[in-house]
Amino acid sequence: MPTSSASASDAAKSASSGGVQSLERAFDLLERMADAGGEVGLSELSASSGLPLPTIHRLMRTLVACGYVRQQPNRRYALGPRLIRLGESASRLLGTWARPHLARLVEETGETANMALLDGDEIVYVAQVPSKHSMRMFTEVGRRVLPHSTGVGKALLAGSAPDDVRALLRRTGMPAATDRTITTPEAFLQALELVRRHGYAVDDNEQEIGVRCLAVPVPDSPTAAAISISGPAGRVTDAATVRIVPLLQEVARELSRTLTSAGSGTSPG
Repeated sequence: MPTSSASASDAAKSASSGGVQSLERAFDLLERMADAGGEVGLSELSASSGLPLPTIHRLMRTLVACGYVRQQPNRRYALGPRLIRLGESASRLLGTWARPHLARLVEETGETANMALLDGDEIVYVAQVPSKHSMRMFTEVGRRVLPHSTGVGKALLAGSAPDDVRALLRRTGMPAATDRTITTPEAFLQALELVRRHGYAVDDNEQEIGVRCLAVPVPDSPTAAAISISGPAGRVTDAATVRIVPLLQEVARELSRTLTSAGSGTSPG
């Protein structure tokens, strides 16, 4: 018996919906793998996602075949090398979109402005506009640092659950970059509470002696991001902080709108 047009339409919608659902689930699994440090077992993914093991196994087989995931000798799954090219391209675009906003920070504060992301357990700097001062801070784009000793790291982790922060710190350790670096989980969690209370983070000689950094998260960003200014401690004083933080927060909101517009395919207004 011929299939009716209504039935054919329903079948097409069902197939389309199933395809989209599989895509959403696959990306969700990749995100969960990244949150877990890049390598997980199927049972862990099933427990965290709520999906049955056969569904996860089918999705992971597809991701392995495409090169986005690889199966380790221990039968656990790790993020694959094909993601590197996507990540590098996305980081370059983020830097392009952020640069005008960072330039405004430099113009109005006189200090170097940065944008950073949390990539796995590390902070990666994806954009920078340097200060015009002869004495200025310079962080190479692409540089990776541990989050416990940076303002952007605190800004990015302030919204995370304490248990997740402790787990990250166990994986990375808390080596001292200077004698001012926070080196215990409890002290770091207290610092994150101050970030939530005050709305900004401070790196006070913790990554490099003589350097202070002020950082804020980019609200509602498609990917967790933070922006900061950094400069000599003699210029980035408490008095300067009072003036700079509201500007940082304003620019972060503007950058968020830019990133959201870019993600939706519309031009910023």
